[in-house]
Amino acid sequence: MPPMITVHGIPNCDTVKKARTWLTDHGVAHVFHDFKKQGVPTAALDRWLAAAGWETVINRKGTTWRQLDEATRSAVDGPGPARALALENPSVIKRPVVEWADGSITVGFDAVDWQRRI
Repeated sequence: MPPMITVHGIPNCDTVKKARTWLTDHGVAHVFHDFKKQGVPTAALDRWLAAAGWETVINRKGTTWRQLDEATRSAVDGPGPARALALENPSVIKRPVVEWADGSITVGFDAVDWQRRI
């Protein structure tokens, strides 16, 4: 059995819905990890931060980020504070985070890139 693709996110997120639908429509087997029900896997978060960088993993354009007070936003200035914020508030993670079968990681949905991966 080939390694599984894991899609991490929140089920009601429109981008996560689009990504999951795209994978299903293209016959790509995958599992879904729900941040709301299962939490953020700390070891996986560490991999994402190392692979993609905290600036990519943390969604600084989203509603959740904008709702944070200025002191909290200002304190996120590197991987350590970004990790702490993501564990405390998973909705601040840009979605979806996909762990591909080859071990690579992508953040967000890009159909062109994904087509090359399958």
